[in-house]
Amino acid sequence: MPATALTTKLGWIGRGLIDLVLPPQCLGCGSLVEEPHTLCAACWGQLRFIERPLCAACGRPFSVPEDDGALCGRCVRRPHVYARARSSLVYDDGSRHMILMFKYGDRTDAAPLFGTWMGQAGRDLLGDADLIAPVPLHWTRLLRRRYNQAALLAQVIGRTAGIAVEVDLLRRQRRTARLAGMGPKDRARTVKGAITVPAARSARVKDRRVLLIDDVLTTGATVDACAQALLDAGAHAVDVLTLARVVRPEQV
Repeated sequence: MPATALTTKLGWIGRGLIDLVLPPQCLGCGSLVEEPHTLCAACWGQLRFIERPLCAACGRPFSVPEDDGALCGRCVRRPHVYARARSSLVYDDGSRHMILMFKYGDRTDAAPLFGTWMGQAGRDLLGDADLIAPVPLHWTRLLRRRYNQAALLAQVIGRTAGIAVEVDLLRRQRRTARLAGMGPKDRARTVKGAITVPAARSARVKDRRVLLIDDVLTTGATVDACAQALLDAGAHAVDVLTLARVVRPEQV
């Protein structure tokens, strides 16, 4: 038997033994599935992928047809610091548990699938990006959680797209309060000045277009703070790519 065929056969045998001992589970509900790093049909059917038409700036999906380049009311009134944002999913009851398990529940095996979805949603952004960087965690949270979910996603996306990833390009210099439950103004106030580009990293930023990676986009306060730090360090522009985003009825 040729060596390549033998290696393939041994690989399948090893995979079969692993699946026998640790059967692959759905990333959403934990039910048994045929392939690892996948979803069952029921969980897949609950996901709402974001498609056009959407705001050309923040990526918020429109509920009615709009021309390419149209902006949502929020971006017209108060433009974000970042240039463009795109997301794969709507953050809702169908996606929330899956994302929280990835973020807090050690389901790091979800990163390859999530990164693939993000790569598809952010094709235009990846085509313009010079560098990829994750939103940072404060070191105390990183110590407790043991991994930065945004960094895992960034590494998957960068490896697939062939773009350099700088996992420590940004630093969260002070630990901020949990943003969950805060309104837009409180979120912005909490993260203002909390994120910086270390002096040793500033040369990597100058005149480059940076693609910022995070798990969920809510009000945009955190990614705006990151974008401001990057622009202050000399970045040409900053785009944002997230796994999911909150979609609320637009305020008038």
